[in-house]
Amino acid sequence: MTQSMSSAITLNINGEKYTLPVDHRTTLLDALREHLDLTGSKKGCDQGQCGACTVLLDGRRAVSCLQLAVAAEGRAITTIEGVADGERLHPVQQAFLDLDGYQCGYCTPGQICSAIAVIEEHAAGWPSAATDDVRPEAGVPVLSAEEIRERMSGNLCRCGAYVSIVQAVAQAAGIQGKEAAA
Repeated sequence: MTQSMSSAITLNINGEKYTLPVDHRTTLLDALREHLDLTGSKKGCDQGQCGACTVLLDGRRAVSCLQLAVAAEGRAITTIEGVADGERLHPVQQAFLDLDGYQCGYCTPGQICSAIAVIEEHAAGWPSAATDDVRPEAGVPVLSAEEIRERMSGNLCRCGAYVSIVQAVAQAAGIQGKEAAA
């Protein structure tokens, strides 16, 4: 008896449900780009190392090139197309525009999705490898430039816009009422 290698799945993307037939080996990135024409998430390395394909799964960042589409069924998926509130940009998007946190723009969607999660992770008190004191009683670490760089380290920018990216994340964190780096 031969098992089917494809299924019809329903994905919850940016608050809308999409049902589509996919091969079980289809990545979430390919389902987004090839099946649903949501091309904001970029295909960079296709190995999970550059972060250009970063999306939010249930509010946590994920590299969509390593996530199978069938495994994302039933989860809330947010792509760059879904972070703005209508015509009003998300504070991270606005900060990237204000501070030139991009150059060619190829990595920007993944950088923005990752930055949104970084700010939430920090607000929740999650430590990073740069956090000096990880004891719970130490409280939430200051979101310094070093913390931002460490937390964003999974997203590469070939243009080298890192200084502006760090400033944009800090500004967005300040807009959202968090401690921000100078």
